[in-house]
Amino acid sequence: MKDNTVEMTCPKCGQIFTERPAVSRTDNVTLICPDCGTREALASLGVDTEEQNEIIDIIHEKSR
Repeated sequence: MKDNTVEMTCPKCGQIFTERPAVSRTDNVTLICPDCGTREALASLGVDTEEQNEIIDIIHEKSR
């Protein structure tokens, strides 16, 4: 079976990722990693960086 995994580098954080990308809220064009997409969404709701980190950690724990 063919492996269609594509590696991308997030322009915001430099992380290499293979998951489906998010579209940046800053320009509605740039493809970013899912973590940065989550951070942008949470920031737009007024969630501070520390709580964003906690939420992303929980997401990573649950997706293993």
